[in-house]
This record gives sequence, structure tokens and C-alpha cells, in this order.
Amino acid sequence: MSPDTHAEITRLLMTYSELQDRADFVAVGALFRYGAYVIDGVADVYRGADGVAAMKQKHDRTYADGTLRTKHVTTNVIIEDDADTESARARSYYVVFQQVGGFALQAIIVGRYHDRLVRVEDAWWFRERYVYTDLVGDMSAHVDDAPMFRRSPTPLL
Repeated sequence: MSPDTHAEITRLLMTYSELQDRADFVAVGALFRYGAYVIDGVADVYRGADGVAAMKQKHDRTYADGTLRTKHVTTNVIIEDDADTESARARSYYVVFQQVGGFALQAIIVGRYHDRLVRVEDAWWFRERYVYTDLVGDMSAHVDDAPMFRRSPTPLL
């Protein structure tokens, strides 16, 4: 994998976090124009720009400043080539911090992203983003009726 390709894919992963924190759900959805958003243990799969944007708009709570009052931090990024130059895989960790009035700054959820990526028209896009939740704190100020909390937790081995 070329350094340019690595940088382009890393930029896609970080752009997701930036747009999510700004609550720009239409732009978040656009990153999935050719893909799907999958939450471990949830039957629903959110497909395409409109499907992902609608899910985010329905479940993620925004505040007076128009944001989620969060910072999504993506770390431990590992990017691997697929057999061809038009697809790749990435794994990373995420931590979401949140602070709102009456809710001290704290980590509210920690997990992993497993991504399949595709190159279309000289740009990288999500083909599939699998979201795994490993640790959950107080999500009460972040989501409304989130699908990930209506499931049975995946047992850890």
C-alpha cells in the first residue's frame, strides 16, 4: 500500500469522527454512499447515504449548539490491502467523550471499528463499517432509543 493510499484511508476514518461530532448526519451518511453501517448484535443494517443519515438523525441527540457535545477519538488504526488496489480493510479503536451541562466530561463508550473500504472514482468510501462495543458508560446524554442498547450483549470470551 502506498503512503498516499494509507493517508487517504486514514483521512476517511478521521473524517467520520469529525462529521459525527459536528452532528452533520447528511455528510456522515454520504461516506456510506457505497456501503453499510452494521452494529454488532443488531439485526438492522443501515445501507447507503440515506439509510445511515436517517439512523443517525433518529438516535443521536443534538444540543443547542447543533452538535452532539462529543469528541470521537479513533486510535490504533491498522490498514491492510485487499488483493486488489480498489479495496482495503481497516481496524481501529474508538473512544467517545461527552460533556454537557450537568454531565461532566467523561468517556461514554469504547469499542472497535472493523471496516471494509472501497475506492470509487479516485476516492475511498466505507463499504461496511462494523461497530463493536466493548465498554459502555453513561450514554443517557448521547442517544435516544439506540439500536445497540436493545440487544443482548455479546458475551466476552
